[in-house]
Amino acid sequence: MASDFRAAPEERLVNLVVALLATEQGLTKDAILSSVSGYREQHESGASKDALEKMFERDKENLRGLGVPIETIGDHADPDDLREARYRVPTAEYELPADITFSPAELAVLNLAGGVWSESSMSADARRALRKISALGIEVDAPIIGYAPRISLREASFAPLQSAIEQARVVEFDYLKGGEDAVRRRRVQPLALVEYEARWHLFGFDLDQDDDRTFLLSRIASDVVITRTGFDLALRDGAGERALAGLRAVADRQRALLEVAPGTEAALRLHRRAEPAEQGIRVPFVDVHVFADELASYGPEVRVVEPAQLRTEVVARLRQAAARHRDDVSAGSAA
Repeated sequence: MASDFRAAPEERLVNLVVALLATEQGLTKDAILSSVSGYREQHESGASKDALEKMFERDKENLRGLGVPIETIGDHADPDDLREARYRVPTAEYELPADITFSPAELAVLNLAGGVWSESSMSADARRALRKISALGIEVDAPIIGYAPRISLREASFAPLQSAIEQARVVEFDYLKGGEDAVRRRRVQPLALVEYEARWHLFGFDLDQDDDRTFLLSRIASDVVITRTGFDLALRDGAGERALAGLRAVADRQRALLEVAPGTEAALRLHRRAEPAEQGIRVPFVDVHVFADELASYGPEVRVVEPAQLRTEVVARLRQAAARHRDDVSAGSAA
């Protein structure tokens, strides 16, 4: 009897990374779809091979975007022939450089974290998948416990949106646009989830605006409702690339000139994506309100030189914080 279990998208990604780390020779797409939890259940329940292959391709794209180095190994006789390609995550890519050292206190924390991971990283489904892979005659490295995929926690809307993308279903949610005080209901054909500037964005077609739109997941202000209305699967093709290209184009047009105090948290975080300038650094940004939130959190460590709108937004946030602090002090004195 086929299982009707459907793994959450993030669980499927973890299972995929664990499987690809477990073998040096790699796994074929057929082996992955029939063995790895998250694909296997849908394969057994009758999902089409085409749908599962597209899901796998999107998962590969998502994992590579997160920094997981998935290698594609073609036929040695014809490397361009990918019909029997194998996929793997080379374990060497997860090894620390030899020049990195840790203090005794840091090692104690890492050992504690590793212990927690080793107790929970190998689910029963993952173990069954590895046994099935071994039964196919593919050598599996053991033990694989201890490899922690670098998949970060995300907003609650991520999982339902990923599910809606896979099903090609229209979604509805309340959204608070930057600079506005009231949320608005959105009806969207969700096409891709992309990470940019360490924030997750939904790229899709807004049915009410009749145009493509990009939504910041942190601004979704309600549960995501997956409707029964479907849309053409082909609309998803290349959507992630179009979304990232659009975000990069916006960032290229918008660059803030900042003066940053050296040796501070702001300097550490901002210099990673900055270019040197005569009067400080220039940092590209996509959303003026989101960037103003970040800059205001650094307090006196950052001074915005330009653009004027960004400076105004940062000053407004700092004044609001100061006013709240005065109110708290007054309330404490009155008590």
